[in-house]
Amino acid sequence: MNEQAKMLAGKLYTAQDPQLAEEHRRALRLTRRYNMTGEDQTEEREALMQELLGSVGEDVVIMPPFRCDYGTQIEIGDHFFANYDCLFLDVCSIKIGDHVMLGPRVCLYTAAHPLSAEIRDTGLEYGKPITIGHSVWIGGNVIVNPGVTIGNDVVIGAGSVVTHDLPDGVIAAGNPCRVLRPLAEEDRQFWRARQQEWQTD
Repeated sequence: MNEQAKMLAGKLYTAQDPQLAEEHRRALRLTRRYNMTGEDQTEEREALMQELLGSVGEDVVIMPPFRCDYGTQIEIGDHFFANYDCLFLDVCSIKIGDHVMLGPRVCLYTAAHPLSAEIRDTGLEYGKPITIGHSVWIGGNVIVNPGVTIGNDVVIGAGSVVTHDLPDGVIAAGNPCRVLRPLAEEDRQFWRARQQEWQTD
């Protein structure tokens, strides 16, 4: 098993592997080009996203600057928005559903290191995948740690550090992030009423 296969399988691997180093340089080149695009260069941005990322849905907007390790492990669904300065460390898969919004400086970390200094000092590392469901809003400066799954219809407060899985339909916040309460029918009714007001103004 080569180092890339070990990395994707969540096993210990070395990032100094020549193949991985070249894949990383490729991502650095593409993200540099992406981050140098202007606000009117939407077609160029779309083409660079298609080249950089594993898969990209429809109506995807990533505001520069954006950074990632490889790009090829990132799968993004439809109607996605990431605000400025987001960072995805994709040594393992990052799967994002439809209708997901990320605030500025959201960090998705699949990369991890051994707790044993003896092993860590050899340069070996590993990763765990991150999965984000549909219709999720993640506030600014949130960190999602390796191995986390976030359910559908979740709101995560700004500045949170997500260390454990979150179920569907909740509001969560804090460090470590915890569920504050479920999203209730009262929330839906409140925002439907605000929508109706907007439509009649």
